[in-house]
Amino acid sequence: TLKGLGIRLEETINYGWFDWLGVFLLGVMKYIYRLIPNFGWAIIILTIMIRVVLYPLTYKSYQSMKKMQTLQPKMQELRTKYPNNQQKQQEEIMKLYREEQINPLMGCLPILLQLPIFIALFRMLEYALELRAAPFWWWITDLSQPDTIGLLPLWLPFIGGAAFTLLPLAMGATMFVQQKMSMTGLNPQQEKMMLMMPFILTLMLWNFPSGLMLYWSVSNLI
Repeated sequence: TLKGLGIRLEETINYGWFDWLGVFLLGVMKYIYRLIPNFGWAIIILTIMIRVVLYPLTYKSYQSMKKMQTLQPKMQELRTKYPNNQQKQQEEIMKLYREEQINPLMGCLPILLQLPIFIALFRMLEYALELRAAPFWWWITDLSQPDTIGLLPLWLPFIGGAAFTLLPLAMGATMFVQQKMSMTGLNPQQEKMMLMMPFILTLMLWNFPSGLMLYWSVSNLI
């Protein structure tokens, strides 16, 4: 409707840095909705499709991270051996990478390549008008709003004093399990940092739309 006016008014509906990708993902979700007229299931199917497409990158990333974790004891030995010589530490660590045929960037590069899709989907699910008043199942009656099941008696940091929601808890719980599964070989300080992230994100995303939380929870499960 806005595009039909011919004055670029459609650009007021913007999905951020990767707007074109957000529009494409919205189109895919609407196509799924035509086959299965429930936007909750459309989000779940879209999430599965995205995870399947990204699987090769995700697999390479996990492979690289696991290799890096197996090297942690040797890297700690080098830090202990050269405690006051950062340059020597770096030289020996790079030598260790070459001997073990590990590229440290391969753990981060696949994740960086996935970021545009994640950001576009995040923005699309947060602002898509199609999700307004769209029910999914049981207590989730509006995918554009938090899945409120009651009111909180206290004001809490980040959360505030309004809604008690379930999907952010599901997102945090699945993320916690995910972190626990990937912590082999980490030192205690790194483990604490990783286990703090699910709690911090749960609080930060407490009042976000249930459609977005549904995507994130299903993605973590996969």
